[in-house]
Amino acid sequence: MENEKNRRTRRHFLLGVAGLTTAGALACRSKGRAVEQATPNNPANSGADPGSATPSASVARVGATGTVLKRRLGSTGVLVSMIGMGGFHIGKSSLSDDEAVKLIRRGIDNGITFLDNCWDYNGGKSEERVGRALADGYRKKVFLMTKLDGRTRDAARAQLGQSLERLKTDHIDLVQIHEVIRMTDPDRVFAEDGAIHALIEARREGKVRFIGFTGHKDPTIHLAMLEAAKKHNFRFDTVQMPLNVMDAQYVSFEKAVLPVLLEQQIGVLGMKSMGSGDILKSGVVKPEECLRYSLSLPTSVVITGIDSEEVLDQDLAIARSFYPLGNDEKGALLARTANAAKKGEYELFKTSHKYDGTENNKHWLEEARI
Repeated sequence: MENEKNRRTRRHFLLGVAGLTTAGALACRSKGRAVEQATPNNPANSGADPGSATPSASVARVGATGTVLKRRLGSTGVLVSMIGMGGFHIGKSSLSDDEAVKLIRRGIDNGITFLDNCWDYNGGKSEERVGRALADGYRKKVFLMTKLDGRTRDAARAQLGQSLERLKTDHIDLVQIHEVIRMTDPDRVFAEDGAIHALIEARREGKVRFIGFTGHKDPTIHLAMLEAAKKHNFRFDTVQMPLNVMDAQYVSFEKAVLPVLLEQQIGVLGMKSMGSGDILKSGVVKPEECLRYSLSLPTSVVITGIDSEEVLDQDLAIARSFYPLGNDEKGALLARTANAAKKGEYELFKTSHKYDGTENNKHWLEEARI
């Protein structure tokens, strides 16, 4: 649960965003031209619907007031908002069900099209709240993602069935294999009775559109997962991983995995831009710098935790006026954070089991019982 210190830091972030948005607009005007938003595969930023595979020719520019910029999701042909609403936070007990539904819908109404979730988040409550929020036509406005923990075909299929029921939908746009954090995971997922077969079957049945995987422990595990897919003639549509200013300097997903995903045109889902608040505890980097760093990378979407109107407002402000870090800014930021980053002290998702849900609940890998 977020402590008061972190909440105060988030409030400071919102105040800082006002300056950042102004600076972004001034920077664009001072150059005398509009700057296109960079994307993994194409700098053009279309205004197509979230489920569209044929983007329109219109282009949104940096500094476009009131616009949450969209980026291409790898080679899927789909455009998604550059920030996504994290599923874990929306299920927290600090929010009532009605408050959560209101928050989700407000985010969608203001241009967030990518919704993150997971079968196990908050005992299923996160998915239930999103399911309620997507009634009344809201399902058609979003790109819906969830994750599952099962490593076997049966466990994955059962968990997917529960997610479909909670989300109150007949299909999920993207389902990802969650917490690929062990070197044994790739072989288990692609075994004869592995989870990948359940997802391929579900895709054939129209219950799933795209398939990906997530993890936060070590880039070598991500690379092993990609190699296992290649060995079995399978190609993931997306990969989710930590991308932040400290990751760049310790066991780095940015350096080891990101280039591979771009080469293969796999959608890049960034997470842990602030390390669930741990990175901010270093005292050497500000929240707005963290989010701006992650958004400056060639990501399709950066998923961020939103558990209040205040946090939603701050993230919308960043997304609506985003402009990427310049080389000098990036270099200075990396230099300033280098000492704090070098041992992974503030990336506890890499160096501890603090964020390993499937480590503390190993039965999730084999059963559909939360």
